[in-house]
Amino acid sequence: MIDLRDYDSFEPILDSFEDFDFESYLLKVEDEDIRRTLQKDNLSYLDFLNLLSPKAQNYLEDMARLSQKHYLRHFGRTIGLYIPIYISNYCSSDCAYCGFSKKNKITRKHLNAKEIEKEAKEIAKTGIKHILLLTGESKKMANLEYLLDAVRVLKKYFSSVSIEIYPMEINEYKELKKAGVDGLTVYQEVYDRKIYSEVHTSGEKRDFSYRLNTPERGAKAGFRAISIGSLFGLGKIEKEAFFSGLHAKYLMDKYLECEISLSLPRINHAEGDFKPKYTLDDKTFLQIMLAYRIYMPMVGINVSTRERAEFRDNLIGLGVTRLSAGSKTDVGGYEGKDSSTAQFDISDDRSVDEIVKAIKQKGYQPVFKDWLVQIGEE
Repeated sequence: MIDLRDYDSFEPILDSFEDFDFESYLLKVEDEDIRRTLQKDNLSYLDFLNLLSPKAQNYLEDMARLSQKHYLRHFGRTIGLYIPIYISNYCSSDCAYCGFSKKNKITRKHLNAKEIEKEAKEIAKTGIKHILLLTGESKKMANLEYLLDAVRVLKKYFSSVSIEIYPMEINEYKELKKAGVDGLTVYQEVYDRKIYSEVHTSGEKRDFSYRLNTPERGAKAGFRAISIGSLFGLGKIEKEAFFSGLHAKYLMDKYLECEISLSLPRINHAEGDFKPKYTLDDKTFLQIMLAYRIYMPMVGINVSTRERAEFRDNLIGLGVTRLSAGSKTDVGGYEGKDSSTAQFDISDDRSVDEIVKAIKQKGYQPVFKDWLVQIGEE
């Protein structure tokens, strides 16, 4: 039995499972294993794996009740809202699944400070105060100074600014934090090294280890919130869900001052027409989300507009803590003038007002702003 607190980074934990036979273990899980796991207060990683097994699909109602109990205890009847802003889609990496991949002949766009402000003003009309800044993975186009300027603009309109960009060093993250960034989102995409190398054929993103250690560099830089996850469809579903959850648990145990969140993005259609090898169906998506909540009662769980409106609505109250709303995945998409090629297709195209209404109809309160920098914190 491993103790996650004994490790200095997540990589050796990941490597320790190199010879673990996931398929055999999952198939051997029995009903009694599931029932015993659901009765525990503190779950081991094997308990977590039990909840990801095929047998656990017979216990989704029990898992949902327990997940909801944990959710109400730690988060109340609230759902946080956030909105993304894409400011540059230039990329120096070749990722088979991404619409921004350098191989794709798409409409590229790179916003300057004035254009970013126009987008920010338009987004601010929604009332949402949490914004996620995204770029393609091009250090040349979206260098540190460019990002710092963008953050300074966004901080005039939003109380919380998170970033989802290429991996950086601790000192660079500290500069961004000083400018007003409080959250970092970085997806490993896939925890299987072989598959990772197959879908990342060129560019700096090919460095598996550097990306794997990025969330920890963000935690060491002092970001308030760190969000991670797998891009479901690239690797075996249960295995990817397990490693994402274990990675989150490692970060939660080690960086107690950080809010750790998980996302469950599924591959949607994008430029390049990538066909995923594995399919995450709705029932298994729900199972994974419930397993995350039960294994880590205080973890954040984000569900984006990649998912269908009806499906997202049905997840409210079962463990999800934050929903994106009114999203555009193209650069310049909010102002609607000369926008670019989108990174991927969204599935929930409702307005912010419509999503707010749906949340309230479920008996939950949408939260537009739940973070405020305290005096002396910056």
